Amino acid sequence: MAKFTLLSPKKTALLIIDVQRALFTRHDPVFNDWKVIETINALVTRAHLFGVRVVYIQHENDSILKKNSDGWKLHPDMKPKATDLRIHKKHGNAFLDTTLQSDLEARGIKHLLITGLVTQGCVRATSLGGLKMDYDVFLVHGAHSNYNKDAESVIEKREAELQEAGVHLVTPEQIDFN
Repeated sequence: MAKFTLLSPKKTALLIIDVQRALFTRHDPVFNDWKVIETINALVTRAHLFGVRVVYIQHENDSILKKNSDGWKLHPDMKPKATDLRIHKKHGNAFLDTTLQSDLEARGIKHLLITGLVTQGCVRATSLGGLKMDYDVFLVHGAHSNYNKDAESVIEKREAELQEAGVHLVTPEQIDFN
């Protein structure tokens, strides 16, 4: 992990991927669920304080994440502001068939802080999608998770894989906005 990461608030976006109610009702619980939510919310608070673009991303499918259903809604502890961007997606990669890229481009965003669910799915796909679009991608350790019975091992493996691909792994404490 990097020792210290200084990011320009005007060139940075915090992406909160799929922190939706239905994902917290699965047979296997979300690993470190409350800690992950607390970590994301602390990052959101800091992002708002420094003027970093905050983006809430919600997945939609034909099963537990039907658009506008209770399960599709954000987790009740997620409290987006009216100024935060909301993106609805149907693919793992949040850049695919959404307005995410054009919104970030219009604001001159160069750095992405990635958080949310699930590590081996949409978090991974969006991280790799961001790399392909030449963003500087930072995966925030402790701010992403999954509901796999081997969750901790899955997280470690995916973090290593994403680092190998060019994603920077950082802890929330290592992030600073100048």
